[in-house]
Amino acid sequence: MKVLGIIPARYASTRFPGKPLTDIHGKSMIRRVYEQAKMAGLAEVLVATDDDRIRTHVEAFGGKVVMTAAHHQSGTDRCFEAYQLHNVPYEYVINIQGDEPFIQPEQIDLVASCFENPQTQLATLVKKIETAEELFNSNSPKVVLNLAKEALYFSRQPIPYCRNIPNDIWHQQHTYFKHIGIYGYRADILEQITQLPPSGLELAESLEQLRWLENGFRITTALTTFETFGIDTPEDLQKVLPHLL
Repeated sequence: MKVLGIIPARYASTRFPGKPLTDIHGKSMIRRVYEQAKMAGLAEVLVATDDDRIRTHVEAFGGKVVMTAAHHQSGTDRCFEAYQLHNVPYEYVINIQGDEPFIQPEQIDLVASCFENPQTQLATLVKKIETAEELFNSNSPKVVLNLAKEALYFSRQPIPYCRNIPNDIWHQQHTYFKHIGIYGYRADILEQITQLPPSGLELAESLEQLRWLENGFRITTALTTFETFGIDTPEDLQKVLPHLL
């Protein structure tokens, strides 16, 4: 099974400009993600960017880069253009977030393993929520699963609602899952979902995966026990620096 890993990387982040090139204990963020991805069982790893500064930096440490357009609204769209421009046939593509230096190779391989089932269209990871603080954090999307471990819905709100139970013990009464933002796509499905217009649910929650669900696509999930830390702001980086020592 040939799997291509793509790391989308933009320079012009609103909350953290230049984020992929920020130094983390002597290595850039994008380099840390790239090196983690290279330890997974992927056939190839690419960085997809629209910025020459990122391209030059990645090439300097020996990474592979595909230059993409600047207008993409999501990492999924950037991944698809990079896949097309790379022009090498792959059955599956994994979108590895460029702002998660804690991503583990085992997590990437876990996403890839979902495609051992030929019925899998899209795949992602979930992790059990352990605290009320985590459950009620709107920056951490939650996901509800069906009995086949496919995603039913993603939300920034805690779902389901535990009726007649105090909020601070909901996580003790029901098993809640948070979404880990790594995506796997069957290549033909990746092409299809990038042709879809934004959906109502997606716009309401600002979660692109709801567009796929709303259009009838299935998202298989796998359970990870590894924690990941997405870095959206300089303050996020300061919080995670001690974990990278």
